[in-house]
This record gives sequence, structure tokens and C-alpha cells, in this order.
Amino acid sequence: MRSLTETGAYISNRIGKAIADYDLIEDKDRILVAVSGGKDSLTMLKLLAERQKWAPIKYELIAIHIETDFLCDKGLRPKLKKIFKGLGVKYHFRKIKMVQPDRKASCFWCSWNRRKALFLAADRLKCAKIALGHHKDDIIETLLLNMFYKGEFAAMNPRQELFGGKITIIRPLCYVEEENTRRFAKEAKFPSQVCACPNSETSKRRKMKNIIKDLGRDCVSVKTNIFRSVSRVKEDYINLKNIQTKGGEIKWRKKSQR
Repeated sequence: MRSLTETGAYISNRIGKAIADYDLIEDKDRILVAVSGGKDSLTMLKLLAERQKWAPIKYELIAIHIETDFLCDKGLRPKLKKIFKGLGVKYHFRKIKMVQPDRKASCFWCSWNRRKALFLAADRLKCAKIALGHHKDDIIETLLLNMFYKGEFAAMNPRQELFGGKITIIRPLCYVEEENTRRFAKEAKFPSQVCACPNSETSKRRKMKNIIKDLGRDCVSVKTNIFRSVSRVKEDYINLKNIQTKGGEIKWRKKSQR
């Protein structure tokens, strides 16, 4: 990792830990790397490509960029081509139509269409794994979103098998905070992605970012604490035997019902 900056080496180490902890990458894997053109996915691609030079296992990377009719994709293709070629990574571009006159643009609609395109591309390119650039901040924001707006305790898994194990989603940046990818993107001189998403400043995810930022003023480890909570459930305090569900609502069982 001598060719990497201090930030790059740190992120690479965190990626290595995630790979070891969750078996994200295995020998002879063929991985489709989803590249939006933003700092996170480009950081992930560059460092996964760097690790190929010395990793004890062999794996193949194929970058893919899903182009849409939103303005955030304007002029990005030639910049990404240059990066992909510089890294020596095979690449593909897939164009999909997003804007429909009878459907209001939403984060869910955008994500659903992009994810569908990725699954179809993975099948066509015979990639059993898809690498997504979700980092630690994304994971804890999703956890809070599900708790606040859905009443569910659910987050993004570092490794998630879908379609009976035919495709596995991996998130190599799961231990990396956004501030690190932001710093590395500047050091690597990645292109600035100008996104005209109508929901970028008003989305629920933005609200979660603000909440976490505010909490961080009192507790510097708030992100790590939220992240760890998923795997540190104290069953003595959440005993399913003491809980009953009725009409979709959770109620504590009375002592006589236990």
C-alpha cells in the first residue's frame, strides 16, 4: 500500500477487516462494482483494484455505471471511462429511463430502478456478487430511518444473499465513515459529481444526518455506538417471550400470559 495516501491506507485496512469479518470476497469471485460517480463508489473501486495487486486471493472486478435521465449523470461518462481505464478495470454503462410523467420522483423509485438494472447486469455478466459503496454512515442512517418511519429494527447487511444465494450484495465500506471517503476523493482528485436530485436536500436521510450530527456534539462515539447496537442486542431486555403482536402492534405480555 506504499502508493496510497495515509487516508487511502486507512480505508484499505478497514476494507480488509470487513472482508475478513464477513467473507465479502473469496477466491475466483467475479464482482460487479456499482459506480455512481460519487466519492464513495469511486473510493471503493480504486481500493479494491489496488488490493488485487497483493491480495492472497484472485478476484475480478467489473465496473458498471447506471445512467439515468436525471441531470446528475450529465457529462460523467467520459470522466468515468478515463478512471476505469486508468485502473485497468473492465467496465459497462447501462442506460435506464427514470422520469415518468405519471410518477413523482422519489428516493425509493430511483433506488428500485437502479437496483433492478444492477441485478439484470450481474446476471448477464455472470457476476455472483455486487459491490455497493454504502459506508458506515449510510448503514446507521438506514437503521434510524427504519426505526423512526417503519417501526422496524433493520439495517443494511455487509453481506446479503438474494434470490436463493444466486446474487450476493457486499458492502466493503461498511467500517468506513463518510468523512474518510470525502478526504480520499479529494486526494485522488476524483471528479465532482453535480447531482440535481430533487430530493437531495429534503430527504428523510438528510434529516437522519442532521440528527446524528447533533448527537455527535455530546457523544463523539455516537456513530460507532449505533452501528454496534445491531450486533449487541441484550436479549434479557428484549425477550420475545414477553412480547405479543396484535394487529401489527407490539404489546408487552402480562405476567399471567408468560
